[in-house]
Parts: sequence; C-alpha cells; structure tokens
Amino acid sequence: MSTGNGADSAPAPRSIHPNPPPAPKLAARPARGGMFSSLRIRNYRLFALGQAVSNTGTWMQRIAQDWLVLSLTGSASAVGITIALQFLPMLLLGLYGGVLADRLPKRRLLLATQSAMGLTGLALAVLTLSGHVQVWHVYLIAFLLGLVTVVDNPARQSFVSEMVGKEQLANAVSLNSANFQSARLIGPAVAGVLITAVGSGYAFLLNGLSFAAPILSLVLMRARELHPVERAPRGKGQLREGLRYVASRPELIWPIVLVGFIGTFGFNFPIWLSAFTDELFHGEAGTYGLLNTLIAAGSLAGALLAARRGTSRLRLLVGAALLFGALLTVTAFAPGFWLFAVLLVPIGMFGLTVNVTANSSVQMATDPEMRGRVMALFMMVFTGGTPLGAPLVGWITDVHGARIAMAAGGIVSALAAVGVGLALARVGGLRLQVDLRRGRRHLSFVARTRADLAAVA
Repeated sequence: MSTGNGADSAPAPRSIHPNPPPAPKLAARPARGGMFSSLRIRNYRLFALGQAVSNTGTWMQRIAQDWLVLSLTGSASAVGITIALQFLPMLLLGLYGGVLADRLPKRRLLLATQSAMGLTGLALAVLTLSGHVQVWHVYLIAFLLGLVTVVDNPARQSFVSEMVGKEQLANAVSLNSANFQSARLIGPAVAGVLITAVGSGYAFLLNGLSFAAPILSLVLMRARELHPVERAPRGKGQLREGLRYVASRPELIWPIVLVGFIGTFGFNFPIWLSAFTDELFHGEAGTYGLLNTLIAAGSLAGALLAARRGTSRLRLLVGAALLFGALLTVTAFAPGFWLFAVLLVPIGMFGLTVNVTANSSVQMATDPEMRGRVMALFMMVFTGGTPLGAPLVGWITDVHGARIAMAAGGIVSALAAVGVGLALARVGGLRLQVDLRRGRRHLSFVARTRADLAAVA
C-alpha cells in the first residue's frame, strides 16, 4: 500500500484554458490547525487507522520479497527486475488509471483494489509456505500487484480531499506519508525477525490479511460526511485533456519532472541496501531490515515536519531534492557500517520532504475535476520510472558495485534539482543572487530587474 489520497469539494467543473496561466506561486498556504488536525475528521481517522495496519504489512512484504528474490537468484539485477515489473504497469497504463479514478466512485473503487491487493499477498504466501515458490512466481505476482496499483494509486491520492476537504488537504497528505513511514519503522524490523525465524512466507501471509483493515475502514465511513467531486462523464479525449492541463501549468509540470528523475534514479533503496548488506557489510535479513528502518525514521521525521509546516513551497521542494542527491552521493562512499547507517536518516528525511511537498503542491494547484488524472500522471512519473531505472541501477550495482550505483543516483538527483530550480526561477521572474558579505544571506532568489530582462532578451 502506498501513501496518500486526495479529491475535493464539488464546485462546477471549470473550462480548461489553452494559454499558460500567470507565473507559478511559490507557496500555497492551507489553513493551519496543528500537526494532526485532519485526524479530527472521523472518515479520515478511520482511513488512517486502516492504512496503518495495511502499510505495516506492505513493508513486511517488500522486505521479504526483496530478500526472497536475492536468496533465490543471488543477483541484485533480479531484485531490480522484480521492482521494475511491479511498477511497469504504472508506466504503461497509469494515465488510464487516472481517468477511471475521475470517472468512478472512489470509495467503491478502493474496496475492489484493496481486496485484490490482499489476494496477491495471500497467493505469494501459499506458494512460499508450500515450498513451491520460484522466482518467476514472484515476478508474476509483482506484475499483477502493479496492475491493481494503476487504479488504486490515483483513486487513493484523489480520495483524500473527499474525506478532509481542501483546507486540510496538505495536512492529510503529510500525515498519510507519516503513516506510511511509521509502518516502515515497524514492518522491516518484524519482517527481519520473521524471515530469520520462520521464513518469508509468514510475512506474505500477514500482509495479505492486513488488507482487511482498510477494507473495513472504507465500509464504516459515513458517506454524508464526504466532500464528493462531480465525476467526469465518459468521453473521448480525456487523457489528452489531462496532459494539456498539466503542460500549460509550470507549477504542475516542473514538480512532476523533478519527482520523475528522483523516483527513477534516486529511490532505488531495495537494490542498494540489499547489495550493501550482502556484499559490503556481510549482513543478514535483520541487517537489511535495520537499514530500511533507519531510512523510515528519517522519513517519518520529514513527514511530521511537513504536517506541522502546513505549506507546500516549491523552493523547499528544490532545496530538499538537492540535499537528498548530495547526501546520497556522500553516503555511497561512507567507509564503515555505522556511518553509512546514520546517514540514511537524513536521506530519508529529505527524500520524504521531496515526496510530500511535490504531492501536496500538485494537488493544491489542481482543479478538483482533474485531480485523478493529474495525480495519475504524478504517480506514473514518480513510480513508473522505476521500470526504467531499477534494471539499469541493478546492472550498475552488479558490474561496478553498490557504491558507484548509489553515487550515480545521487548525482542525477542533484542535477535534476538544480535544473528544475533554475526553470522555476526563470518562469517566476527570479534570478539567483550571490552576496558574500558577512551577515548577509549568501544565496537567495530575487526578482529580475529590467536590466536583467533586457540582457536575457
């Protein structure tokens, strides 16, 4: 199960303007109400509880699946192929999932997708516990799970605002991420113990059963307390309409481009951490679980800070992405296990800040009737790049080692942050000012003067 959701109260659909709007706002300021303000809403509270259980099971399966594939094949490339197969459907069909999310009742849609995801976990549990599991079984189930995710992800992303309304949307998106990362603290640790004690099969079994919690939470919600959006009718050209909508808005397209680069090249932790654990640190499943838990601790801190901040600033997005890439590069060459492990905490924090800030800023800047398609594109780019990046990163890891592969991912992420930051500054009429005098901000963005604009022209 992944993080997030979102949709909105239901004003009449607006027409889509072909001309680009004014320069993007660098901050969207939703109403503040405390770090956990959206949990006061009963429907969202039920949703969050269900997600907490299911997310824990999902993280258990992720760790068990990676370790099972590595045990069956001894290859980091095979782990990369598994991840790629799980996210390939999102790359190929993600936009169609967004159209369905805009067109169908989201709560009923989620009941179907959550049930299907639970069945994939139970199927893998049966194969593993019976002793018949082969690597192609894992590949197939990963691909089937990816097919369900094509619809589940945009439906959940766009259902959040139907539960909480626009004013609490940024807070709810942040708490969804905190929920997911809290589970990441528990799931890998439990998975490591289970794998060592009784094998991977029981982790898969518990994950399959955990989906009963979100299904029950959806059933118990009060429909009259939702903020429904007028659903998009069947019609031709809805995919193209969504793409034109995003392309005409810099405040949407550039955050999506940035998370695309980072999702493709910077979020390959299953490959890197399994290789570091096995080849460099000579650890077992428990060590792999510990490293994932440390990333989760940083990610949880990042999510809670985002919930407390209550804003979605594009400057923060670019800065966090730059620091994420730089830390990834430095950590790749950490000489010892404990230094490597400690550096994973800030990596998790800045990586999650990128994810949450991009997610909430895109949702806040999107008209409600377009949110399913826009978030499908967001998730398609963020997770759909994995089928391209994971096999490449797995190959680099096998051929050149985990350190080179991790450093390459960090360098690409940092360069993407710089490029997107410059593009947003140009669109916003800003320029970078360097001031080396004492007591001054050494780097800042300021409005372009007429002389600057004339020089550019």
